[in-house]
Amino acid sequence: MSRSALINIDTQQSFFHRDYWQEDDFPAFQQAISQLISGCQDLKIPVVDIFHVDDQSPFSLESGYVKPMPFLQHQANVTFQKHVHNAFTDTGLDLWLRSRDINHLIICGIRTEQCCETTTRVASDLGYRVSFVSEAMLTFPMSWKGVTLDTQTLRHRTETVLAGRFAEIQTVAECLESLS
Repeated sequence: MSRSALINIDTQQSFFHRDYWQEDDFPAFQQAISQLISGCQDLKIPVVDIFHVDDQSPFSLESGYVKPMPFLQHQANVTFQKHVHNAFTDTGLDLWLRSRDINHLIICGIRTEQCCETTTRVASDLGYRVSFVSEAMLTFPMSWKGVTLDTQTLRHRTETVLAGRFAEIQTVAECLESLS
């Protein structure tokens, strides 16, 4: 039998204070992640909040920004702080999940191609079945060597490298339907 948990990664106020912050995709993200969290809570699926913490910057505890974005109204079952891109290293998340016989993770949150993707890869390597709900994720354009990838290209690239290897790619509706 599959036991699930929703892993909400880095949906924290720190991002509002980064120079790359953009509002473009934020309304759709708010709606999708709120629907996913609410749907999981209705199904009694535990919600795990993960917050990224650094020594300095808007991600430091001293900044006061390492807290949920204001639109989030849920009460997490548990919260972990991470200091690297994945939500497992030195956090206690794996122990918490295994002690509850959870073997299926639903991933959502902020930076699709960074912390969400990295957590998905590690989760898969640890033996978890993973649903990657990129519709309930947010990211920002990235540039390297003069080439800028927009958010849709980053999302497509991430889904492409994860699909069938590390995760099942699902919309919010598909994910909630599969849990019912």
